[in-house]
Amino acid sequence: MGSRRTAVSLAPAWIGWRLLLLVTLALAPLGLAACAADPGSPPMGCAAATTPCLQGTAVVAMDTSKGPVELRLDGAAAPLTAGNFVDLVGRGVYNGTVFHRVVREPVPFVVQGGDPRSADPKVPVSEYGTGGFVDPASGESRRIPLELRLSGEPEPRYGDQITSPTATRQLALSHERGALAMARSTDPNSASSQFYVALQALPELDGRYAVFGRVSKGMEVVDRIQQGDKLIRARVIEGGTLVQKKP
Repeated sequence: MGSRRTAVSLAPAWIGWRLLLLVTLALAPLGLAACAADPGSPPMGCAAATTPCLQGTAVVAMDTSKGPVELRLDGAAAPLTAGNFVDLVGRGVYNGTVFHRVVREPVPFVVQGGDPRSADPKVPVSEYGTGGFVDPASGESRRIPLELRLSGEPEPRYGDQITSPTATRQLALSHERGALAMARSTDPNSASSQFYVALQALPELDGRYAVFGRVSKGMEVVDRIQQGDKLIRARVIEGGTLVQKKP
């Protein structure tokens, strides 16, 4: 895929470090303030997606080299993003992949994984974090748009970052400790397969990255994961109904 997927970073003593993390993790410039996508732009939601959307919820069990972790995905707040993850789990994309980025210093930040190339022993470690899902049927790289839902709105917004503090406080899913979100490159609409778990509340990422669930069991395991540890197997153990072209 060529470009390294990024997750993102805080307070008087922490502000400098967080700004450094934002730069080194290649955050995109701030997007438009809270607003829906341009009415003239092509539709980006479930009705237009070629990937399935999650109806309801799903629980995904991950066996890692440090122990079991369960993730609860929210198909009401993030149907496209959660559906993409469930679809990739079903395809076995995450099996044998490596947690290639773990940032705990100077403050707890994220545990990141999900690069399919990291499961290939022929791929150098230096290239972990540069890959995403390529559909074997079409040979095309999968990309999904940034998906953010505000409380009280019937549907998520797609394609634009939300930077207004008033709006980000209304997000249905925020970066609390244990939040599960999609990593991406500087393009807000470039998420594919890589994901991260927030090791503490990261409000500076709200509105910039798509949260689609959270760790429901095993956060103490996530706290033990080190860079280079493996995601041995992922599977859906509850829910996980996928639908196409959901209006």
